[in-house]
Amino acid sequence: MTSHFRKIFYAISFETCGIMVTGLVLLVMTSADAKAAFPLSATAAIIGMLWSYAYNTSFEAWEAHQAKRGRSRIRRLAHSFLFEMTLLIQLLPLTMWWLSVGFWTAIGIEIGVSVAFIFYTYAFTWAFDRIFGLPASAS
Repeated sequence: MTSHFRKIFYAISFETCGIMVTGLVLLVMTSADAKAAFPLSATAAIIGMLWSYAYNTSFEAWEAHQAKRGRSRIRRLAHSFLFEMTLLIQLLPLTMWWLSVGFWTAIGIEIGVSVAFIFYTYAFTWAFDRIFGLPASAS
């Protein structure tokens, strides 16, 4: 599998499965039914993909101007944390509106989904690499 195709296939399969995971988490955490949970999950996935592109483009532009090169643990943690927090802030009004819940309830839902997504991302990436092998950069 070429590097370009692998990235595209990974993104599409990751988000498709992620919509299912998020929908199920919403069903468990809220009183929403599937007709509300899964469309919200799909909408959040689209927002997440668009934000990921914009955020990573901005981060890489900032990174290119730094005197210290490379991605230390601190820089990676900052990158991940800031991405998740900015995405949570963007999704908060949508979650409040879509599920007709208050601010604190929406915060709890978003935190719950974020925590579930950490485990999902780890498991999905592990399974993807086991099925399709490691990319050339990690081999």
